[in-house]
Amino acid sequence: MRFLFYTHSLISDWNHGNAHFLRGIMRDLLRRGHEALALEPAGAWSRENLVADRGEEAVAAFHRDFPKLATRIYPEEFDHEAVLDAADVVVVHEWTEPALVARIGAARKRGGRFTLLFHDTHHRAVSAEGDIEAMDLSGYDGILAFGEALRERYLKAGWGRQVFTWHEAADDALFHPMPGEPEEGDLIWIGNWGDDERTAELYEFLIGPARDLHLRTSVRGVRYPETALRTLSEADIAYGGWIPNAEVPRAFARRRVTVHVPRRPYVEQLPGIPTIRPFEALACGIPLVSAPWDDAEGLFRPGDFLWAKDGAEMRSHLRALVNDPALRAEQAAGGLETIQARHTCRHRVEELLGILSDLRAPARKTA
Repeated sequence: MRFLFYTHSLISDWNHGNAHFLRGIMRDLLRRGHEALALEPAGAWSRENLVADRGEEAVAAFHRDFPKLATRIYPEEFDHEAVLDAADVVVVHEWTEPALVARIGAARKRGGRFTLLFHDTHHRAVSAEGDIEAMDLSGYDGILAFGEALRERYLKAGWGRQVFTWHEAADDALFHPMPGEPEEGDLIWIGNWGDDERTAELYEFLIGPARDLHLRTSVRGVRYPETALRTLSEADIAYGGWIPNAEVPRAFARRRVTVHVPRRPYVEQLPGIPTIRPFEALACGIPLVSAPWDDAEGLFRPGDFLWAKDGAEMRSHLRALVNDPALRAEQAAGGLETIQARHTCRHRVEELLGILSDLRAPARKTA
């Protein structure tokens, strides 16, 4: 089949985690013999920020790291109908411009032969619901929501005819253990500071424990305000800025432990959605300690990682893991086993193909 993905960017993962997942999905589709093309808009803020931050070399690095992935940058005047006509499956990400979302749906309603899916991997459905409510999804065959709570939100609001839960996952062709790497520190956290959605939590579960335990700590990510950078410096935490996801497995391999600090909307309004970071960390075989969130869907087993209900418990867990190699090995093995059994992009492609089969199945007649 010929898959067409409308995305904010495949090239850039600067403050754009969906690129990680889509790259893995496309790579697995290609491995199975399908065709896959991503379309991303000219002027995409993630790609423009990446180039401003790291230069054109960062774009060249993407093509070196993912040589088989095809992406096209479309200008404002672009013949979308022509590329749609050549596709069997079209997946439109929720950061796509609303006018284009509607245009693609209209092409489907006019008799387009492709199956059309809308893909939501954000919390705007609860934090800025007007943005999603304004989307014209009437021409879409189905919605892919990256968690059951988000699926239920779509159903309750009547935003889609058929809504499926499709969690993110780790691209295990990239995210895997790398034994033998030289150790460079104790703790690493990879994430963006964001829009004050977890500022207090970062102080409680990352900065405070790292400072108080005198851990050799590194932080990577973007959109850190001056106040945050000053706080990291005062806590003797090294800040390295943006890191391409192709380099993340090696960064994990050179540290003893990592933490997960979810954004508040996922904790309070969308339980059961961990976002992609824990999947990727566990796939790399690094022990993880998580701040509170509700694993409402049972994605993980008890013991796959450690929970910290507050800063004190985070300090306790980090102290134990940093100082006990056997505990680290046991913790890492359990998390890796669960990822490999349930949460890779290979598993998500299987789920996607099953969804497509269900959508294309003829309706059953009722008595």
